[in-house]
Amino acid sequence: MCRSMESRHRDKVAARIDLAILKKFGTAAPRYASYPTADRFVEAFGAEEHASWLNKRSIGGFGRALGLYIHAPYYDASCAFCGQRKSVTTDRAAWSRYLKYVGKEAHLKSGFLNDHSVVAIHWGRNIPISLANAEFRDLEAMLAQRFTQSETTVRCIEVDPGNVDDDSISTLCDLAFDRILLGSRSYGASAQIEPHHEQISNATESIARAVRQSGIGSVTFELAYGLPEQTLKSFERDLQKTIELSPERVIVYDFSRLRYLSRARGKIKPDQLPDTDSRLQQYRLAATRLIQSGYIYIGMDCFTKPDDELAVAQRQGRLHRNFQGYLTHADCDLLGLGVSSFSMVGPSYSQNARALDDYYERLDNGLLPVVRGVELTPDDLARRTVMQALMCHFEIAFESMEIAHMVDFKAYFADEVEDLKIFVDAGLVQIDDSWLCVTDRGRFVVAAICMVFDRYSREGRHSASCSKVL
Repeated sequence: MCRSMESRHRDKVAARIDLAILKKFGTAAPRYASYPTADRFVEAFGAEEHASWLNKRSIGGFGRALGLYIHAPYYDASCAFCGQRKSVTTDRAAWSRYLKYVGKEAHLKSGFLNDHSVVAIHWGRNIPISLANAEFRDLEAMLAQRFTQSETTVRCIEVDPGNVDDDSISTLCDLAFDRILLGSRSYGASAQIEPHHEQISNATESIARAVRQSGIGSVTFELAYGLPEQTLKSFERDLQKTIELSPERVIVYDFSRLRYLSRARGKIKPDQLPDTDSRLQQYRLAATRLIQSGYIYIGMDCFTKPDDELAVAQRQGRLHRNFQGYLTHADCDLLGLGVSSFSMVGPSYSQNARALDDYYERLDNGLLPVVRGVELTPDDLARRTVMQALMCHFEIAFESMEIAHMVDFKAYFADEVEDLKIFVDAGLVQIDDSWLCVTDRGRFVVAAICMVFDRYSREGRHSASCSKVL
């Protein structure tokens, strides 16, 4: 496709981002990092059940790929607009103790595995590498002993640009990290609640350039809209800076719909938040500019360059979605390490203790720190398959459901197909005898389309605390 044709194609796609559609279908819907969503996890599923599924990973003569996720419970400095469930500390001893306990958990969980090969390791969120380089390296060495990595193992870390320096970049390079995500303080921090906004923005630019020079191959930016006192003009400025720095991936999310926003609202007045129309205009601007700048809309809140691994995986039908967002390893088990982290093993989800004292106590007693979870039913698995297909590929073949789950799609989901008519009438979904497809216009509200297949939502028992589509 020649450049002029590519440009016209991008303009055509961008023109399909309809404000009226976004407003009409921007209803409450989970981001579906899992299905069932975490509010359906129960305490009856605990450490014993999690251990049982870890032991079953090799049953059947073949094993699913395995990824690791290591969660951080601290920030170096207060972040008023984040709303995450974290404490603030610069105490090196606290970090040292925490990382040692993560090592304990890794040692304990690895003992249940026959195959210790991992295809991905993801550190998050906003790890202050400069605070604990020695302890960080020690834990990395321990993980290398317990889990087998290869040259193709993807190594990603999420960092706060305000907490990274040249030594940190050197550490990450030495440890063979090939992806870095600059967290939500990258841009978009309202001066009203983040007085060091300009300093953070400058640090982000400096770190992004340093990462490029270090040889770390991929940079992801988070870009928030709907921030207090944020205007279309100020958001456009941050958006333009992001495009100029040319990260491989951009995650665009709505600050005003964060699940834990109430934790940050002590410094925020409701009338400081942009109204719905303003937020939608900001989102449309971001999506339009990114697409016109050559980015591909992967789905939900993720934009990538055309040659990024996610875009390639989507074209090849290998894209998958889990607690870390989109990834290239379909049907990959996930082993969460650290306080409050999530795991996904076989047809089960689990979550670790959310309080540090509880997490430490369980490990001191030689117990897996899992406190809740869920084992998926055949119905859950069928619905998850549909949602995964729509979120990752915007279509599903009915025959694939019949083969994988032994159900007649239109008969099994007769009520759902009926409820999809409103999306069909709006030109967002197409249904024929063999396929259900999300149109280009519908891709920007795919979470709302997926919600039609959420049995718990349909039964009216879904938590009201879930985030919005937009």
